[in-house]
Amino acid sequence: MKGAAILSQKSLPNGPMPTSDPFLFAVYHKDHYPAATNDDMEAPRFGNGSDFDPDAPYRMYHGQTIPGFPQHPHRGFETITATTEGIIDHADSVGNAGRYGQGDLQWMTAGKGVVHSEMFPLIHKDKENPLRLFQIWLNLPKKSKMVDPGFAMFWNSTIPMYSTPDGKATVTIWAGNGYFDVETNPNSPPENSWAADPSNDVAVFLIQMKPGAKLTLPLAKASSNGDTVSRSLFYIEGPSQKMKVDGKEIDEKVVLEVKSDVDIELEFDSEEEDSSEMNLGEFLMLQGKPIDEPVAQYGPFVMNTGAEIEQAFMDYQRDRFGGWPWPRDDMVFPREKSRFALVENVAKELSPPEIVRGAAESGGQGEL
Repeated sequence: MKGAAILSQKSLPNGPMPTSDPFLFAVYHKDHYPAATNDDMEAPRFGNGSDFDPDAPYRMYHGQTIPGFPQHPHRGFETITATTEGIIDHADSVGNAGRYGQGDLQWMTAGKGVVHSEMFPLIHKDKENPLRLFQIWLNLPKKSKMVDPGFAMFWNSTIPMYSTPDGKATVTIWAGNGYFDVETNPNSPPENSWAADPSNDVAVFLIQMKPGAKLTLPLAKASSNGDTVSRSLFYIEGPSQKMKVDGKEIDEKVVLEVKSDVDIELEFDSEEEDSSEMNLGEFLMLQGKPIDEPVAQYGPFVMNTGAEIEQAFMDYQRDRFGGWPWPRDDMVFPREKSRFALVENVAKELSPPEIVRGAAESGGQGEL
């Protein structure tokens, strides 16, 4: 029966997308930023600086002159920031910092508390500055909610990819090991992540399909052992009424909860030859064993009880999770600077193509 592997289907809202345990939140940022107005990498203002208007060509989010999210706190979960286009400047209260994008992946464990900023500087004055990225919140189990913060940066050249033999479908493997015959994923999550235990079978894929593409999404490894695994497919880009999931036509941007214990066929059912970016179909896949613990969430804090949320607010008000060591709330770096990572304020900056997760040797400088 067509669509038998689909457990539920929901239209995608503007803004945060519905997720399943162990994930808490996922948002797709797609902004057509223009050329910078000056050397300070600022954007012409739209709205009041706190708008999320889906009909605007781009959003300032909470930025005042530079788009993005000035310093704000997190506790009790992780952020996975997966990029495809554009540049992000990161800074945090632990002393980590970086400029990354264009396919790079940043993984941050907030643990007992971290304050960070994520800004989208308009690097280029002579051309547009498009931005596309996903930010995904992955929960932490109770035993790990108060661990020390963790940070990892994975440059685009280290991200495993799979292509079908005809080249019409590709899978970017941001997390998950052993899928699509890619047996080694060097991008191991921070040590206290729910994803660090292979038995939890956490996987994050970007699936891109050209007209005529067919791809078999293999069953979740943990489900073959009888474990419960949640699996969500978000259809985020592409023409409607041409994409099929398990034989069922998908006629809008949706999130599908699908079975994890069966292979699922994806097909871009089209005779058109146009394989331009405008005619690509794209899915985000989130998968993992549920943590299956109570979730108490208020804004940027995710704990197990209301009392723990109250404690998080008190701790943050007391010492701002260690304070803010940077000269501005919306921290950005010089326009001419290439991609880099600074880990816990060590003297040496780390550059692509390294995997950054602590003290490491510096490599070659990456280019914007």
